[in-house]
Amino acid sequence: MKGKVARTRALFDPATLLSPPPPEAFRTMSKITGNEISPGTLINFDGGLWIAVKTQKVKPGKGGAYNQVELKNVTTGTKLNQRFRSDEAVDEAVLDKKDFQFLYASGDMLTFMDMENYEQIELAVDFVGEDQAQFLQDGMKTLVQLYEGRPIGIKLPAQVTLTVTEADPVMKGGTAAPSFKSAVLENGLKVQVPPFIGAGERIIVATEDGSYVRRAE
Repeated sequence: MKGKVARTRALFDPATLLSPPPPEAFRTMSKITGNEISPGTLINFDGGLWIAVKTQKVKPGKGGAYNQVELKNVTTGTKLNQRFRSDEAVDEAVLDKKDFQFLYASGDMLTFMDMENYEQIELAVDFVGEDQAQFLQDGMKTLVQLYEGRPIGIKLPAQVTLTVTEADPVMKGGTAAPSFKSAVLENGLKVQVPPFIGAGERIIVATEDGSYVRRAE
């Protein structure tokens, strides 16, 4: 790596922080809507600092749309399921951010490299979240949020390209063609894809919820 020696730091667990980051630790504080919360988003909520682990946007038949969010407290590790209205104002907390490249997985540990100084860190799958870890690819650039050198959260690219390994056949002769069919991707994820997608094709998937976006060019 251009003559530089890579060093590996031990696992950082956000729960090891004894107190939340003080107000001066934040570079900016901005307002976002509930609909904009995605995995890795850091927010101030109910007097604490929380990171979004899972999100699911819901459009009920009656009532307004909302975002169902699984939150994890940065200080205590406590988890909370919270519903945010799509247009609800939320305080997004922004700490220091650095680009890290995903290198490899070993058991339950994931190794990333600081793209500026080539230093390596290991993060547990639980820290990243299994739903997000399944989208990691060799060489993928991620954005890590840090406080006093400790990773607080990690954000993946909004979309990834994956190969379809299995796809249900389209039944001919039916009264109406199905809008979607089941498929399995190279990372084992099961998704719903349009009928024209077959095994061996590459598709673009949203990392937020694992949904099909479009066929890759």
